[in-house]
Amino acid sequence: MKFALVCLLTVVAVAYVYARPEEYTHRFDSINIDEILQNDRLLKRYADCLLDRANGKCPAEAVELKKVLGEALETECAKCSDHQKEMVKKVIKFIVINKPDIWSDLKAKYDPEGKYTKKYEDMAKQDGIQL
Repeated sequence: MKFALVCLLTVVAVAYVYARPEEYTHRFDSINIDEILQNDRLLKRYADCLLDRANGKCPAEAVELKKVLGEALETECAKCSDHQKEMVKKVIKFIVINKPDIWSDLKAKYDPEGKYTKKYEDMAKQDGIQL
């Protein structure tokens, strides 16, 4: 009886672990976003990497972001932590307001049909962002 109970609990535990939605890595959650946004050279390096224009080595965070960006856009960042969502809002707001050329290039690459811009327009307005 005890063995059957242990087996049942093991199956439930395994099912629970595999049923949870995966999250994106938290490895880079502690980066200083403000430092990147306030440094034109560094911000350009990140943007160039995301736009496949990097002449040098891409920052590790940008490489990781490139891997998940399409899925995050499609799923409304379903696997993002609350902290990651706040970081995204901060970056988008800064780029839209202060670096419209980078914003235009990113939209042209990742949203050429305007699908995501339209999808997130109301959400952005709530955060004071005019896409």
